[in-house]
Amino acid sequence: MIRLCFPSSPGAIIPPRPRRHRHNTATPFPSIPPRSRSLHHHRLTPLLASSRGDRRQRVGGPDMVLFTVTKKATTPFEGQKPGTSGLRKKVSLPRPRPPVYVPVALRSGSLCDVLGRVATSDALDPPPALASRISLGACSRGNSGLSNQSFLVTVFQQPNYLHNFVQATFNALPAEQVKGATIVVSGDGRYFSKDAVQIITKMAAANGVRRVWVGQHSLMSTPAVSCVIRDRVGADGSKATGAFILTASHNPGLGIKYNMGNGGPAPESVTDKIFSNTTTISEYFIAEDLPDVDISVVGVTSFSGPEGPFDVDVFDSSVDYIKLMKSIFDFEAIKKLLTSPKFTFCYDALHGVAGAYAKRIFVEELGADESSLLNCVPKEDFGGGHPDPNLTYAKELVERMGLGKSTSNVDPPEFGAAADGDADRNMILGKRFFVTPSDSVAIIAANAVQSIPYFSSGLKGVARSMPTSAALDVVAKNLNLKFFEVPTGWKFFGNLMDAGMCSICGEESFGTGSDHIREKDGIWAVLAWLSILAFKNKDNLGGDKLVSVEDIVRQHWATYGRHYYTRYDYENVDAGAAKELMANLVTMQSSLSDVNKLIKEIRSDVSVVVAADEFEYKDPVDGSVSKHQGIRYLFGDGSRLVFRLSGTGSVGATIRVYIEQYEKDPSKIGRESQDALAPLVDVALKLSKMQEYTGRSAPTVIT
Repeated sequence: MIRLCFPSSPGAIIPPRPRRHRHNTATPFPSIPPRSRSLHHHRLTPLLASSRGDRRQRVGGPDMVLFTVTKKATTPFEGQKPGTSGLRKKVSLPRPRPPVYVPVALRSGSLCDVLGRVATSDALDPPPALASRISLGACSRGNSGLSNQSFLVTVFQQPNYLHNFVQATFNALPAEQVKGATIVVSGDGRYFSKDAVQIITKMAAANGVRRVWVGQHSLMSTPAVSCVIRDRVGADGSKATGAFILTASHNPGLGIKYNMGNGGPAPESVTDKIFSNTTTISEYFIAEDLPDVDISVVGVTSFSGPEGPFDVDVFDSSVDYIKLMKSIFDFEAIKKLLTSPKFTFCYDALHGVAGAYAKRIFVEELGADESSLLNCVPKEDFGGGHPDPNLTYAKELVERMGLGKSTSNVDPPEFGAAADGDADRNMILGKRFFVTPSDSVAIIAANAVQSIPYFSSGLKGVARSMPTSAALDVVAKNLNLKFFEVPTGWKFFGNLMDAGMCSICGEESFGTGSDHIREKDGIWAVLAWLSILAFKNKDNLGGDKLVSVEDIVRQHWATYGRHYYTRYDYENVDAGAAKELMANLVTMQSSLSDVNKLIKEIRSDVSVVVAADEFEYKDPVDGSVSKHQGIRYLFGDGSRLVFRLSGTGSVGATIRVYIEQYEKDPSKIGRESQDALAPLVDVALKLSKMQEYTGRSAPTVIT
């Protein structure tokens, strides 16, 4: 019981009850599986809403809950160091035996020629019962945050674990971004997210935050969060200063990250402060007596605390995101394509948060048949699957698109796409055809001005992460565009975009985006491809044959050349051995003549190395320098070998080898990837002495 004093009833004791303003009880998102514990439901006060549904007028009596702030003692946890994508606890299950992964063409004899990620065991697929429940210990830092190897520990559910990180974040932010501020709290709906939303909301209230915006059912894609931070204006004129996002992206498990006022991930200056705070934290603040808010119903719930009023605004985030997409793309042109009887379409959300937007955009706005949507109901455990949009985990889509191992007499759709858990990544497929992420961003950039209204006045520049293939470089050179090669991490793209220097960017790990927000955006990439297809077929919808995804890619290769590309991952390698391997590669760069002599002894049909370095990036915007970002060997014919090391903690390291063969001879752009890459693969493994240092005769994963 809380004592509230009103003029009409001095000293009256009433049950705690928030003031709730409900303005729209329609449920825009798919139904969410029932929780193991129910949320508190409170009586609601009607809200007067305008026809737009976003201008709200508060009505009702003064009987809002008065909460108190509690200071709780705590002790630090080891390893709470966030990367640019936050603090992650991802699943990496122990394997019963070392799996061997081999490159394959997914359909023998097909025009689609890819390097699949295929295991000789089922070890890559975590058991459904564990896929989203478990979190892991023994932390090591990577660019994507904290990655762990498996001890099957429910890390985020440890007492005070989440609380420590949230308080450390509040303490790291400038006071004006906390006191009296508006923050967003949402995620992709994975296990424990709803509980975490309530915890963060209570801590926000205790730390003096004025209002919290929550996506209905706590669902909001990472791109939508960025959109909301940048574009949404509250009924009282408020704007968000940042967001806690509950996601581990394409990984199972759980994660949390903080995005800043520009909509992008917190920079290292902030994440370093957060980590420093986690190592010394001794207390956190929380409004324990603040009731849980019913996040299943759209509306505003008002409270009052020691520093004044506090509101929780539950809203339909798809409204802001769809509005943004309509300002970028020609929805009418895309709709003509999707409703053409000759065009078939398939979209797989892998039971991630993209499903909350798919029906609204593809079916209701663009006219696609609802049967074209796969796995578009968001689930806490991603339906027992792994929410990573690649040829391994998007199995149902891969089969439907004619790229699976089994054969079918059913004609595959013309276009297919998949999303990851938080909808920031994408995979693009054509009929029996796979588009590499590196090719995808290059093709979007090459066609953006004529196909996408948002870019009709031209591109400011383009950028890619260093390990991504140089396909985008060739487009930039041919179109006379500014080009930037940056370290892995979306924050580097964000700096360029904030400075007006970059319009389109991408990375080899299925991330593509533009300057409309400050995160990669999977649905944006799908709409970009549909826009290109719509433009290419604008005068052809009544013809005999549509211009296909494969046609567009092959024409691109004919114009710009083809970048054959693959990535070898060696996981859980002895950290000491991995560091020795990398150090030896750096030492060898001091004498390129010796390197080239060795290469010719390995394969005489490989070009010579003309440059080699350890990649270092000086940000043209803020002057910051990022060192030791990967070891590069650059060949005279435009080919590359790149070696990167991550996760050098006590549990083991991951060595990533990126192998890229550039081919501009039109007669050679249709080769099988494994044939085209075989000489460079041989050189990469022998030059690095991979087996000698690691004891591995084969990589863990080939992408």
